[in-house]
Amino acid sequence: MAHTTSNPKIHEGRNLKRFREMMSVKQDALAFELGEDWNQQKISLLEQKEKIDSDILEQVAAILKIPAEAIRNFNEDQAINIITNTFNDSPFGNSTNYGAVHFNPLDKIIQLHEEKIALYERMLKEKDEMMTRLERLIG
Repeated sequence: MAHTTSNPKIHEGRNLKRFREMMSVKQDALAFELGEDWNQQKISLLEQKEKIDSDILEQVAAILKIPAEAIRNFNEDQAINIITNTFNDSPFGNSTNYGAVHFNPLDKIIQLHEEKIALYERMLKEKDEMMTRLERLIG
């Protein structure tokens, strides 16, 4: 009996799209980095290809600052399997009790309000300084 591996096909274009989106890089920006022969539509078509030309894949990987092998070998099913098997509902693990975490959302609102007031006061001060400078220039 022949031994077959159950390695599902890896879609390099889809992987490229996932990595590009994780890094918040727009298709237009990637096209710009690849050169004037590229545009958003060509990137879209590239991301639809199951297999990407090695040279282009290397260029794209360099632009995204990731190894080309990450794009070539990323398997969503395996990643989901790893996450599923290691995910834990407890935020602190299974065996350690760190006690209750106390956080008052009103404290955060008050802090943000105070920061907003400080920013507003700095803006007013800068406006007054700018008005003084303008008056000196005019007069």
